[in-house]
Amino acid sequence: MADKFDSFSDLLRAALGDKLASADGMLDLFADDVVFEFPYAPEGLPKRLEGRAALAAHLARIGPLLSFGTMELDNAHAAGETVVVEFSCTGQGSATGVPYNQTYVSVVTLRDGRIAHYRDYWNPLVVLAALGGTEAAAAAFAGAA
Repeated sequence: MADKFDSFSDLLRAALGDKLASADGMLDLFADDVVFEFPYAPEGLPKRLEGRAALAAHLARIGPLLSFGTMELDNAHAAGETVVVEFSCTGQGSATGVPYNQTYVSVVTLRDGRIAHYRDYWNPLVVLAALGGTEAAAAAFAGAA
Protein backbone atom coordinates (compact mmCIF):
# COMPACT_ATOMS: atom_id res chain seq x y z
CA MET A 1 0.00 0.00 0.00
CA ALA A 2 2.51 2.66 1.19
CA ASP A 3 0.54 5.74 0.13
CA LYS A 4 1.71 9.17 1.35
CA PHE A 5 -0.60 11.85 2.73
CA ASP A 6 -0.19 15.45 3.86
CA SER A 7 -2.76 15.22 6.66
CA PHE A 8 -4.09 12.79 9.23
CA SER A 9 -7.66 13.25 8.03
CA ASP A 10 -6.70 12.33 4.45
CA LEU A 11 -4.89 9.24 5.74
CA LEU A 12 -7.97 8.19 7.73
CA ARG A 13 -10.24 8.69 4.74
CA ALA A 14 -7.97 6.47 2.62
CA ALA A 15 -7.60 3.79 5.29
CA LEU A 16 -11.30 3.57 6.16
CA GLY A 17 -12.55 4.02 2.61
CA ASP A 18 -16.27 3.71 1.95
CA LYS A 19 -16.96 2.67 5.56
CA LEU A 20 -16.46 6.32 6.57
CA ALA A 21 -19.20 8.88 6.02
CA SER A 22 -18.22 12.02 4.13
CA ALA A 23 -17.15 14.88 6.37
CA ASP A 24 -16.23 18.50 5.83
CA GLY A 25 -13.51 18.71 8.47
CA MET A 26 -11.33 16.44 10.53
CA LEU A 27 -13.50 16.52 13.65
CA ASP A 28 -16.56 15.60 11.55
CA LEU A 29 -14.97 12.17 11.03
CA PHE A 30 -15.63 11.38 14.71
CA ALA A 31 -18.83 10.56 16.59
CA ASP A 32 -19.90 13.12 19.20
CA ASP A 33 -19.18 10.55 21.93
CA VAL A 34 -15.90 9.26 20.47
CA VAL A 35 -13.48 7.59 22.85
CA PHE A 36 -9.79 8.03 22.04
CA GLU A 37 -7.26 5.89 23.95
CA PHE A 38 -3.47 6.12 24.05
CA PRO A 39 -2.35 2.96 25.93
CA TYR A 40 1.36 3.87 25.77
CA ALA A 41 1.07 7.58 26.60
CA PRO A 42 3.84 8.66 28.96
CA GLU A 43 3.25 10.40 32.28
CA GLY A 44 1.77 13.85 31.77
CA LEU A 45 0.01 13.08 28.49
CA PRO A 46 -3.58 11.84 28.39
CA LYS A 47 -4.36 8.14 28.20
CA ARG A 48 -8.06 8.59 27.37
CA LEU A 49 -10.25 11.27 25.82
CA GLU A 50 -14.04 11.12 25.88
CA GLY A 51 -16.12 13.09 23.39
CA ARG A 52 -15.44 15.18 20.32
CA ALA A 53 -14.92 18.33 22.43
CA ALA A 54 -12.15 16.61 24.42
CA LEU A 55 -10.55 15.44 21.18
CA ALA A 56 -10.69 18.98 19.76
CA ALA A 57 -9.04 20.36 22.91
CA HIS A 58 -6.35 17.68 22.73
CA LEU A 59 -5.59 18.43 19.08
CA ALA A 60 -5.37 22.14 19.88
CA ARG A 61 -2.92 21.39 22.70
CA ILE A 62 -0.70 18.86 20.89
CA GLY A 63 -0.73 20.62 17.50
CA PRO A 64 1.72 23.40 18.40
CA LEU A 65 4.08 20.94 20.13
CA LEU A 66 4.79 18.76 17.09
CA SER A 67 5.35 19.70 13.47
CA PHE A 68 4.14 16.93 11.19
CA GLY A 69 5.47 16.13 7.75
CA THR A 70 4.05 13.44 5.51
CA MET A 71 2.11 10.44 6.76
CA GLU A 72 2.42 7.07 5.11
CA LEU A 73 -0.36 4.50 5.15
CA ASP A 74 1.28 1.09 5.28
CA ASN A 75 -1.74 -1.16 5.68
CA ALA A 76 -5.38 -1.29 6.68
CA HIS A 77 -7.08 -4.48 7.87
CA ALA A 78 -10.88 -4.40 8.04
CA ALA A 79 -13.03 -6.74 10.13
CA GLY A 80 -16.61 -5.56 10.10
CA GLU A 81 -16.83 -2.07 11.58
CA THR A 82 -13.32 -2.30 13.03
CA VAL A 83 -10.23 -1.40 11.01
CA VAL A 84 -6.62 -1.81 12.12
CA VAL A 85 -4.51 0.90 10.50
CA GLU A 86 -0.72 0.73 10.27
CA PHE A 87 0.93 4.05 9.41
CA SER A 88 3.94 6.24 10.07
CA CYS A 89 4.81 9.90 9.98
CA THR A 90 7.75 12.23 9.87
CA GLY A 91 8.01 15.41 11.87
CA GLN A 92 9.82 17.14 14.69
CA GLY A 93 9.32 18.68 18.09
CA SER A 94 8.44 22.32 17.51
CA ALA A 95 10.52 23.61 20.44
CA THR A 96 13.37 21.07 20.25
CA GLY A 97 13.79 20.37 16.54
CA VAL A 98 14.28 16.71 17.51
CA PRO A 99 12.82 14.32 14.91
CA TYR A 100 9.37 12.91 15.51
CA ASN A 101 9.41 9.93 13.17
CA GLN A 102 6.69 7.73 14.58
CA THR A 103 5.10 4.40 13.68
CA TYR A 104 1.51 3.75 14.69
CA VAL A 105 -0.91 0.85 14.90
CA SER A 106 -4.43 2.13 15.46
CA VAL A 107 -7.59 0.15 16.11
CA VAL A 108 -10.54 2.14 14.79
CA THR A 109 -14.19 1.21 15.35
CA LEU A 110 -16.91 2.88 13.33
CA ARG A 111 -20.54 3.50 14.13
CA ASP A 112 -22.90 4.96 11.54
CA GLY A 113 -19.97 5.96 9.34
CA ARG A 114 -18.16 7.94 12.08
CA ILE A 115 -15.21 6.96 14.24
CA ALA A 116 -16.65 5.93 17.61
CA HIS A 117 -13.56 4.43 19.23
CA TYR A 118 -9.89 4.97 18.39
CA ARG A 119 -7.11 3.12 20.22
CA ASP A 120 -3.72 4.53 19.21
CA TYR A 121 -0.53 2.54 19.80
CA TRP A 122 2.77 4.39 19.30
CA ASN A 123 6.27 4.55 20.76
CA PRO A 124 6.32 6.89 23.77
CA LEU A 125 10.11 7.24 23.58
CA VAL A 126 9.78 8.99 20.21
CA VAL A 127 7.33 11.60 21.54
CA LEU A 128 9.36 12.12 24.72
CA ALA A 129 12.54 12.75 22.73
CA ALA A 130 10.77 15.16 20.36
CA LEU A 131 9.27 17.11 23.26
CA GLY A 132 12.49 17.21 25.32
CA GLY A 133 11.94 14.48 27.93
CA THR A 134 9.25 13.45 30.40
CA GLU A 135 9.11 16.67 32.44
CA ALA A 136 9.30 18.91 29.37
CA ALA A 137 6.56 16.89 27.64
CA ALA A 138 4.23 17.10 30.63
CA ALA A 139 4.92 20.84 31.08
CA ALA A 140 4.49 21.59 27.36
CA PHE A 141 1.27 19.62 27.19
CA ALA A 142 -0.05 21.34 30.31
CA GLY A 143 0.85 24.72 28.80
CA ALA A 144 3.50 25.50 31.40
CA ALA A 145 6.46 25.57 29.00
